[in-house]
Amino acid sequence: MKNNGLLLVLSGPSGSGKDTVIAELMKLGLDMVQSVSMTTRAPREGENHGVDYLFVDTDYFTDAIENKKMLEYAQYGVNFYGTPKEPVDNWLSEGKIVILKIDVQGCENIKKMYPDALTVFITPPNMTVLEKRLRRRGTETDEDVERRLKIAIDEINKIPLYDYVVINDELEKAVDDVYTIIKAEQLKVSRRTNILSEVKDNV
Repeated sequence: MKNNGLLLVLSGPSGSGKDTVIAELMKLGLDMVQSVSMTTRAPREGENHGVDYLFVDTDYFTDAIENKKMLEYAQYGVNFYGTPKEPVDNWLSEGKIVILKIDVQGCENIKKMYPDALTVFITPPNMTVLEKRLRRRGTETDEDVERRLKIAIDEINKIPLYDYVVINDELEKAVDDVYTIIKAEQLKVSRRTNILSEVKDNV
């Protein structure tokens, strides 16, 4: 029996550990892929096209928007960021688990297009821990940290919009929680519409 594809949306404040959780999930043997975002900004040192982002020019991006080829997108300054629709739909048709790491606004848009998407919010145990994580990076000014903390509070206030919330205090437990959510979701009858006929065929 083959499960239908599953669209998994992961959101959470900067510093909540989303990337680390995703990296650990990818090691667990699930038929899982992560969608690569598209952007019009220039690649940074060490970034690769098709791995970190799909780097395109503004004309290409705006054309994709006009032709409804984007699941969601946003503009920050002069640059666009967004999720291409075609690869996601292809992976879902192949029965894969497709991870989208997007912000709260993007999640709301995805739910309109894919009402059965599974949405999970990754949060730190408290703001003190989040601040320590952000400062530990050593890549941001005090003003940047304060700005991210304010944004985090706004994002955390949107947790009720999500199906599940996972507290990332201990990484192993957080990964196990997300894995458990995925497996339970895959077993829902609503996601296995062909199970009745498949079982009866074996009687």
